[in-house]
Amino acid sequence: MAPPQHDPRRPYKRPAISDQQRRRDSALQTQSARRADAQARARSLANSLLSPQPSSPAAADQPPPSPDARGERGHDPTVADVASAAAKLRGPDQRRWFARQIMLPEWMVDAPPHLARDWHVSARPAGKRCMVVSSNGITISRLRNGTILHRFPSALPNGSKKGLSGPASSYSILDCIFHEPDETYYIVDMICWRGYSLYDCTAEFRFFWVNSKLTETSAGDPPSTYHRYRFSVVPMYESTLEGLQAAYSGSTPYVKDGLLFYNKHAHFQAGITPLTLVWKDNTCSQYLIDTDSEGQVPTEQHVVLELQEDGKLVTSDDPPIAFGSLDNEFIQKSNLRPGNLLRFSVRDESVKLVDGKMEIGQLQLAGKLNRSRTFADSHSKVLFQYAARHAPLRIEDLVAAVQSNSMEIESTDVEMQG
Repeated sequence: MAPPQHDPRRPYKRPAISDQQRRRDSALQTQSARRADAQARARSLANSLLSPQPSSPAAADQPPPSPDARGERGHDPTVADVASAAAKLRGPDQRRWFARQIMLPEWMVDAPPHLARDWHVSARPAGKRCMVVSSNGITISRLRNGTILHRFPSALPNGSKKGLSGPASSYSILDCIFHEPDETYYIVDMICWRGYSLYDCTAEFRFFWVNSKLTETSAGDPPSTYHRYRFSVVPMYESTLEGLQAAYSGSTPYVKDGLLFYNKHAHFQAGITPLTLVWKDNTCSQYLIDTDSEGQVPTEQHVVLELQEDGKLVTSDDPPIAFGSLDNEFIQKSNLRPGNLLRFSVRDESVKLVDGKMEIGQLQLAGKLNRSRTFADSHSKVLFQYAARHAPLRIEDLVAAVQSNSMEIESTDVEMQG
């Protein structure tokens, strides 16, 4: 039997190499239940933080109590209550809590189906990913590892002593990238505005909200005495051919570092999610392939994994994926401890793709990372880096995916009219 021929009228679509779409479908189907779990956990965390007893990091990891649990104030703690209480933490406890709040994209290994219909795209600014919180007349930005980047006055609601309105403790929380060349915070998402939580809102609504609400303030104005840094919303486009071209080739006031894709129907989820994706190539990013400590591209792929109590070497995914293990003798001899982030080199011949997952037969220890980094690599990043060296997902593949979506929609329209 002759192999099926490719229809020249249809754009060629790169075959999927991962299970990313299956996990996207699962994430969309369960996000309502997952959000309820997250809110219950927030209540548990807030109860421990608002109590007079000192809180331990282990307390935040305990199973949440019943949804009827109350804080000291006699009501269910809001997102603002949780953020306010968390701000009272110090040292490692504080950094660990804040580091868990950012929504982290998976790396786009395969182009999603219905890319044009269900996704937004933007040009991601190069810079420092951070969470910005304004309240009580001050604005604080924190890096992904939870450490403070800046403490400054801003024109965000209650972000400076000038023009306080409503409850002074009312929080606004923005997901930003700080772009050093023009000292601007570029907003990629909104988590909370004047105490109104956007966790349960779709990405489509959150993008509308951040654009409309920011114009009500002077946060986009040039810096001044009560407004140290300018804020600007990253332009978001529909993932049509026109939108993809605008994000990929259009001019921006900032240096690009790849493209960000958001599923329109996705809620805000702290941690790694397949409903937000990052993609890059050499045209829209200076940093396609990871470099070593000296800024050079190594001949072999490097991965960063976390050492666990049982010696397993795992990714930052939830649940984590194990790529190997170390025996106790080697761990003790090398003075390693659980929680250490370790860098390994990977030989190409030791890599296999099995059921959409990457398996590594041999890891070679290349060194231990410093404490400034909080998380190991995710599975999607390791797989993206491997594909970038061998069979990258190209911009032409994304264009083909969009064109295929358009042809499917047109075909459906014709069938309905017939």
